[in-house]
Amino acid sequence: MVLAFLMTKTKLFRKLVSKQNFNLQDKILLSFIFGMIGIVGTYIGIPIRGAIANARVVGVFVGGLLGGPFVGILSGLIAGGHRFLTDIGGFTAFSCGLSTFVEGIMSGFLKRKIDSSDNRIIFVLISGIIAEIAQMIIILIFTKPFSATLELVKVISIPMIITNGIGIAIFIAIIDSVQKDLETEAAYQAQLALKVANKTLKYFRKGLNEDTAYEAAKIIKNMTGVKAVAFTDEDKILTHIGTGEDHHLPGSTVKTNLTKEVLKTGNYVIANKKEEIRCEHKKCKLKSAIIVPLKEQNKVIGALKLYKDEENSMTKVERELALGLGLIFSTQIELGKIDYQAELLAKSELKALQAQINPHFLFNAINTIISLVRTQPDNARALLIHLGNYFRNNLQEETNEVDLYKEIENVNSYLEIEKARFGDKLKVIFDIPEDIDCSLPPLILQPIVENAVKHGVLERVEGGTVLIKATDIEWATELMVKDDGVGISEELLSSLLKGNNNTLKIGIKNVNDRLRTKYGIGFGLNIESQLGIGTTVKMLIPKELRRVETV
Repeated sequence: MVLAFLMTKTKLFRKLVSKQNFNLQDKILLSFIFGMIGIVGTYIGIPIRGAIANARVVGVFVGGLLGGPFVGILSGLIAGGHRFLTDIGGFTAFSCGLSTFVEGIMSGFLKRKIDSSDNRIIFVLISGIIAEIAQMIIILIFTKPFSATLELVKVISIPMIITNGIGIAIFIAIIDSVQKDLETEAAYQAQLALKVANKTLKYFRKGLNEDTAYEAAKIIKNMTGVKAVAFTDEDKILTHIGTGEDHHLPGSTVKTNLTKEVLKTGNYVIANKKEEIRCEHKKCKLKSAIIVPLKEQNKVIGALKLYKDEENSMTKVERELALGLGLIFSTQIELGKIDYQAELLAKSELKALQAQINPHFLFNAINTIISLVRTQPDNARALLIHLGNYFRNNLQEETNEVDLYKEIENVNSYLEIEKARFGDKLKVIFDIPEDIDCSLPPLILQPIVENAVKHGVLERVEGGTVLIKATDIEWATELMVKDDGVGISEELLSSLLKGNNNTLKIGIKNVNDRLRTKYGIGFGLNIESQLGIGTTVKMLIPKELRRVETV
């Protein structure tokens, strides 16, 4: 048991037991290790009546349970053959050697059952006891003289059955504790993957290119124990940081056949030897690697590569880390594309709003100004300034956000022109606090106010009032446009945000879609209306700290 404990502290053994699938080299190594443990079990045995009470079966049986039939048979052959062929001798040499070999076979074929068992330790304990009972039966069958054999078995059977059964169970428990440690390490690696993803998000949301790949590779290398990190697109190396960066140059075509295979098949690969990486540079120090594809809607657009400078050094944990990062990066790249498409959508919607500036409004405004030039020149001059401001704000190149007061200034320019046309029929009230801090997309309020004027108060013979109000709440600014006009029917109100060809619908839907695109689906327009009473339109503009959370 001391030997088992010390073995689990070695890097080689921990690496072996962490693997899900063993290759032939791993199985031969495991067979040698557990065969030697079986030999040690022979030498620390207790001589009794011309035989040895020993713990040889522990190593062989554990080897079979861990590595399957190949390991069980070969380790049993090593330990059992040693017992039979060496000068330890004794009249049980052949039967003990044979029983060790048989127990190795038995344990190998029990591997699948122990892997699927709900209570591994109890299963192993019972299996070990049964194996030792089988050994006693073999000794009785194949050892002569029978009378001496029977006396021997009476003495050694109970101690060996119980002790070795418990020993096998404890050995497996020690190995299980190693695997639990590795699971803890895997949980840490999962947390590490999330931290890496958090740091790389701002880069990959801009797409996969040389700049974003370089920044992401630096983060991965600094936060993990790998010797080199590389990204490729479908044809060329985007970046390579760490060992090998002297010949894995950004911009050059993909060098390794292994990477070409991943880009072609879309499946990850692990290279455990330098020859498997197949780098054309003879002095390349990279000796093991894991390469995972980066995908966009199931299409391979590149690869992430993690390298080490030791052979067979990629563990299960590092494999899961690489696969996790590959999935996360693929998602981030797709989100970046979605963001870009949303940005294009917002731009197109804004252009659509700008294109909706009614030529009749311009002609009517000019006619109004002309009528005032002689009788009220100061008013005419003021209206020209408002008209210039209105068209300047509506036709300017797009900006992502404007200050609320800038938007109010644009709305006020529009309303001043309309008030000059309709006189007392149109009344406007602004309720905007002086200390409010709010930035919003341009041309958000103006279409709402225009609808309130044209389709609300001016539809009434006596006209009406439009109220424009801003309220500061804890995490957002609430904007409200309220009129006491003719109102909107329930049928029209239910279809208002669907658009179609109605000018009123198009303007309202455009604003609603832009708000939802920028801030999230919970930030569209809230419209309430009653025929003959009026309409109220509300919207929430989240503050800076809330925007990322609500998208």
